[in-house]
Amino acid sequence: MTAETLADAPAPEEYDPAQHAMDMVGYHYRADDHYEVGREKVREYAKAVRDFHPVHWTEDGAAERGYDALMAPPTFFSLVGILAQQKLLGRIAAGYDLTRMLQTDQYVEYYGPVLAGDRLTCDVSLDSFRKVAGRGSMVTKTVLTNQRNELAQITYTTLLIDRPSDDDRRIEDAARGMVMAGMFGPDAASADTETNPDGDDLEASYDPPVRVPFRGAPTRRFEDVTVGEALPQRVVSLTRGDLINYAGVVGDNNPVHWSDSFAAMLGLETVVAHGMLTMGLGTGFVSQWVGDPGALKDSTVRFTSPVLVPPVGHTEVTIDGVVKSLDPEARTAVVSIDARCAGKRILGHKATATVHLA
Repeated sequence: MTAETLADAPAPEEYDPAQHAMDMVGYHYRADDHYEVGREKVREYAKAVRDFHPVHWTEDGAAERGYDALMAPPTFFSLVGILAQQKLLGRIAAGYDLTRMLQTDQYVEYYGPVLAGDRLTCDVSLDSFRKVAGRGSMVTKTVLTNQRNELAQITYTTLLIDRPSDDDRRIEDAARGMVMAGMFGPDAASADTETNPDGDDLEASYDPPVRVPFRGAPTRRFEDVTVGEALPQRVVSLTRGDLINYAGVVGDNNPVHWSDSFAAMLGLETVVAHGMLTMGLGTGFVSQWVGDPGALKDSTVRFTSPVLVPPVGHTEVTIDGVVKSLDPEARTAVVSIDARCAGKRILGHKATATVHLA
């Protein structure tokens, strides 16, 4: 998750940041401009998450699965929505320290493929907010639609945030000195503007997205899959260079992913891999098994243990999977994902992906 500037709280002492956030539940931010999916960006992102399925790399590979252009990997949304989410948090999280914000859960519903050449519109809203042990726990909802107003994806991101302290301000000052100039300023996302500063419901202003029928082409047949079936294990080596590359591809400037001194300030032994990078490894693992990334129906993870990556050498992530259940009527399967690093689960014991089968 991208490190952000400390949100400015209003002056009155009686101001309650938690109450303000709860009052903002339902608030939307919709980016004025669209995001155009580039052919080479698809390849860059696929390389960053180690997803080498042919649909992400060649037009011939995409055409074999019935797509007119390169298809973006399942977690490409993390790149598209990052600026819109920053704008949303700046509005709703006043009084909280966003430099130490922690992403704990990610849930995604897939409705249609994201292809090179698509122009995506991003609508982000605050879905819920509650207090947890003195901290704030919020869920943001992101809806991605293409140029035909077809629904591509809906994502739900759970974030933990806390009130600032003097130590937090020291950490923020350190972060400012490490990232690209302008990344913490008010102009960092100046191309976007608030469409409803009073928190009006956007449903009245925009046509609802069109839901298109499933048109994926999985190669794994329903009749050939059994409950309890194990997926082929995958082992991925991550180096510090992989983290730096991922940060550059998605625009994540948080130094916890590349600076040992900053990681030490947070009490970490060394830098940690991005949560969405590890989720990308997991969804790519499943889409490779089912034969078509467009066959994913939904996926969910909980980031339970950090993936520590040393300055020299590599860290290994081992991914296993098993078919948890089958739905004969929908012809879908739920795959349980077990991703581990140094023997610890990194995506939680409830990490799953639901896929359509042929």
